[in-house]
Amino acid sequence: MKILQTLAELTALVGQEVVVSDWTTITQEQVNLFAQATGDHQWIHVDVEKAKAGPFGGPIAHGYLTLSLLPQFFQSSLKIEEARMGVNYGLNKVRFPAPVPVGSRLRARMKLLKYEPIDRGGFQMTWESTIEREGGTKPVCVAESMARYYP
Repeated sequence: MKILQTLAELTALVGQEVVVSDWTTITQEQVNLFAQATGDHQWIHVDVEKAKAGPFGGPIAHGYLTLSLLPQFFQSSLKIEEARMGVNYGLNKVRFPAPVPVGSRLRARMKLLKYEPIDRGGFQMTWESTIEREGGTKPVCVAESMARYYP
């Protein structure tokens, strides 16, 4: 985990890969719970037997499940002591170039694209997050996400 004392320390990191998260494993239970929470019960995600005969040889995680791991990846790899609060602000671009078979191990590489002061002494950051699958040749998700942090 990278620990920064102040938000201002990020200024020098614009344009750089700041952190790489730890690996996390995608389980069928996670996929099923995500399907239950979102109502997306497509067979390619939740019907293990049918998915074995499908195009990926088994069930795959929802793209949005993969995307929803971004906060976990950030929280497990970057801590800013001065920041008392951070909020997601939105997404500019999201792509899912490759599937995530259940049982895959994923991690994220986070590159800081922009760092801008905002109201109330806060800062808005734009990150390029590339989620990769262990052993994969292409990223499983590339997202440009925005977050706001306040001291």
